[in-house]
Amino acid sequence: MKMKCISIDLDGTLLTSRDEITEGSIRALEELTEKGYQLILNTGRAHADVVKLEAVQKLDVPIFCVNGSVLYSESGEILYEATLSISTYKKIFSVLQKLDVGILVYTNYGGCPSTLPPLHHKSKEELNTLFHEYNYDDILKYDNLKIYKLIALVHQEDVERIEEVIKALAGIDDVTMASSFPNNLEITSHEAHKGKALFRYQEIMNLSFDEIYAFGDGGNDLAQFEVATKSVAMGNAPLHIQQKADLITKTNDEDGFAYAVRHLLKLISTEEELEIIV
Repeated sequence: MKMKCISIDLDGTLLTSRDEITEGSIRALEELTEKGYQLILNTGRAHADVVKLEAVQKLDVPIFCVNGSVLYSESGEILYEATLSISTYKKIFSVLQKLDVGILVYTNYGGCPSTLPPLHHKSKEELNTLFHEYNYDDILKYDNLKIYKLIALVHQEDVERIEEVIKALAGIDDVTMASSFPNNLEITSHEAHKGKALFRYQEIMNLSFDEIYAFGDGGNDLAQFEVATKSVAMGNAPLHIQQKADLITKTNDEDGFAYAVRHLLKLISTEEELEIIV
């Protein structure tokens, strides 16, 4: 079955800076659904951090998590998983530990010591305490452990160190690296990829997307921009992300998603046009 796909990042894209979805974006999502578009949330977040958002709970859509590592159906069924082997995890962890950066490990048991969203408003001192006191050896004691992603995290004033991390990990095979924020580096299996996830979903669900519209604001969104018919960067995205997109919309706090859908892509009518029709 052929259809059109709307692939949407969450943080900095569909979500405002207050983790909300604007009324304009909600109306746009509803109208896109009515027109038969396949909506997909394509995020770096873990599933638990997605479904606890009140704004997302009202959406009945597939959710691709951890940069395409885990694909969930509308009903929450896991359709696909891409994991890092334990040996690869150990190599990555050893490098990151020597660099003295903050380390987050995303697993099937949750984030160790945390996932990223709960840390956004932590102070530098609180973050340092969290990372230095956590016993990472405990992670490997879990039964049937699955590791989806590691995040190397530096403080905002040290963003240039991310390049140092990238260079240090260059010799490790079969991984993909991308940044959802300038001060982090996300490391996943090479099979985890926001763009590849869209192709996988088509195959699993026996669908064919004749058009893909991808919305994002971060480095991990470039993977979905690569496969999109049209890519849309948010106005709050860094310049190098905007330069990779076909279109640039308003910021996530200015109804950027809805504005792009109505005015730049014209996938649904503007409110003014609707009034004329009525």
